[in-house]
Amino acid sequence: MSTVSVVIPCYKYGHFLADCVKSVLDEQPGVDVRVLIIDDASPDDSADVARALAAADPRIEVRVHEKNQGHIATYNEGLLEWADGDYVALLSADDRLVPGALVRAAALLDAHPEAGFAYGRPLRFRHGGPLPAARTRSTGSVVYPGRWWLERRFREGTGCITSPEVVVRTSLQRKVGGYDPELPHAGDIEMWMRLAAHADVGYVRGADQAFYRVHGNNMSTTDFGGQLDDLRQRLVAFDSVLDKCAGLLPDAGRLSALARTRLARYALRRAYRAYDRGRTGVVPVEELEAFAAACLPQYTGLPEYRALRRRRRIGARAMPYLQPLVLSAVADRGREWLWWQSWKRRGI
Repeated sequence: MSTVSVVIPCYKYGHFLADCVKSVLDEQPGVDVRVLIIDDASPDDSADVARALAAADPRIEVRVHEKNQGHIATYNEGLLEWADGDYVALLSADDRLVPGALVRAAALLDAHPEAGFAYGRPLRFRHGGPLPAARTRSTGSVVYPGRWWLERRFREGTGCITSPEVVVRTSLQRKVGGYDPELPHAGDIEMWMRLAAHADVGYVRGADQAFYRVHGNNMSTTDFGGQLDDLRQRLVAFDSVLDKCAGLLPDAGRLSALARTRLARYALRRAYRAYDRGRTGVVPVEELEAFAAACLPQYTGLPEYRALRRRRRIGARAMPYLQPLVLSAVADRGREWLWWQSWKRRGI
């Protein structure tokens, strides 16, 4: 029977802990699971909740920080210092696993020693709302060549993993190292890419693997300046992978060009979509264009720049009314739909 170490970092999320731990220990038959809850000096009763759970189940350990160390240090403490199972998973205290998720991931990794980690589809749910219905019967799995999967990330300029749905081979996690403290907001994508530079990537088909809680005022939907910060963090993440894995990636220059071109296009697309949606007053259009220029000096040759220039000529007031008639806006919606369909079917 495979062994899985599950690290649950917690900061002021004690009220979610019982459900999180239950999803790990009571809903994963077929694997030997141990849990470490690390409370990062929460000012509420989270540590007491964690200790009470541990007192009731010997499979649970608890560590409590006297001083707040931040999420990256907390993650790495569990992943690199404590985890000793065949596989390791990092699960935020406010998220949950889908029943059987660890069994499905462990089965994939058992059958494919060349795979360094496995993931599947996460289900997002709104904080305060009910859990969505989850699929628990897998229709199989696929193992993507690591370098191919990695190049796809550079080519697309974005990740395809949320985080709680991932199970990593512990030996590879130790070899590659932990989360980078210089990347507090893009550490996840950088980590998955580093792992893919060393090993192949498994994907569980057909079944959902985790519940990811979306809290109110989520940055990705309300903070337009935060979207620019996200692009900047992604660029640092891609550069970090190329630096740390230089010996494994002889075509680093080509990969860098792919990522920088894609990120420049993303930035320009967000800039011109601000005109479509009447949001030029809140979206940092000029900063997005400056970011595109920093990524790709020849950015003015991109179709997204031409779309931005066209909208500037039309004007911010008129553009929202003309959006349905502009081909690039229609193409955007089609492109987004195709990406989501691919992600739903293949995880990429």
